[in-house]
Parts: sequence; structure tokens; C-alpha cells
Amino acid sequence: MLNWLQALMPKEEKFFDLFEAHAKTLVLGAEALRDVLKGGEGVTAACHAVARYENDADGVAREVMLAVRRSFITPFDRSDIHALISSMDDAIDQMHKTAKAITLYEVRTFAPDMQALGDIVVRMAGLTAEATPMLRNLRANSSRLNALSEQIATLEEESDQLHDAGLATLFKATPKDDALSFIIGAEIYEHLEKVADRFEDVANRMSSVLIEHL
Repeated sequence: MLNWLQALMPKEEKFFDLFEAHAKTLVLGAEALRDVLKGGEGVTAACHAVARYENDADGVAREVMLAVRRSFITPFDRSDIHALISSMDDAIDQMHKTAKAITLYEVRTFAPDMQALGDIVVRMAGLTAEATPMLRNLRANSSRLNALSEQIATLEEESDQLHDAGLATLFKATPKDDALSFIIGAEIYEHLEKVADRFEDVANRMSSVLIEHL
């Protein structure tokens, strides 16, 4: 009877597999968002790709939540699992919000600072994907996990600077009789900076898990 119940329960490895699967969607979503910011005729297709990866990520997040409810034993605290996958999902949700705003306003050209923010998002997604498998062995990977979290925090600071510089440039370049262009540009900058913020949240969640288990 016990063996039968154990066979039905998700293994601890399932959580790590799901974290890694979600991290892959973050990378794909970030790359699609960067493609959006290249502008031109490919914007619509790239926005659709962001939406598709966001939908895939939602599916993974739902699997994690279901596994938490079904599991008697989890690799770390249930609230930490919930917080981590939620923060990861928030990151790709924010990418999707960015793409939706771009679609709504039919923007097809993007400032260099917007494109640079897109590059930062791709780098942050890559660091997150590198960090996620290391959750399988927190003690052995503690130094590298800390280093990756610091790198993500540094990139978030860079995103803040790009956001501010981009807004200043946008304000100076926008004709005074074209306030709408400034409003739209400022909203896109805000969305992009929030994507970077969400990745820092993911790094902070991983750091919290690490601290609690060492």
C-alpha cells in the first residue's frame, strides 16, 4: 500500500525539472522580446512568440502548484516553492505586458536604449537559466548561486540607468506638440525596466532559499 502511494506522489526531482523547464521559457521569451525591439516587419510575429512562451510558462507554473498540493515531501519549503515559481512567472508575464503595449500602440521603431534594455533582459534570463539547475544541490553550488544573484542585481542597476537615460533622451527628442509619442515611449521604457525588476525578484527568491538551507 505504501509503495503504491509513493508511486503516485511526485518525486522531488519533478520540482527541479519544472523550474528548469520554466527557466527555458524565460530565455525564449526574452529572446523573442529582443526580436520585438529590433523593430520593422518582424515585430508582430515576435510579439506573438512572446505570448506563446508566456502561455507555455503558465502551464509549467500550474504544474508546480499542482505538484506542491499533491506532494507530502518537497525539496524545500512549500511557500518558497510557491514564491520562486511565482516570481519566475511574473518575469515572463511582464515580457508579455510589454509586447501587448507595443502591439496596442503599433510601435515599429525602438530607441537604442530600449534595445539595450532588451539585451539586458536576455542576459538576465540566461543567468537565471544557469542558476536554476543549481537548486538541486544548494550546498555544493552556494558560491556560484551567490555570484549569479549578484550579477543579476548588477544588471538590474544597469537597467535603471538605461531607463532614466532613455527617458531623458526621449523627452529632449520629442516635439512639444507630440506629447502622445513621449507617453507611449515612456510606457515602453517602464515595461522594460519592470521586466528587469522581476528578474531581480527571481534572484532574490533563490538567495532566500539558499540562506534558509545552508
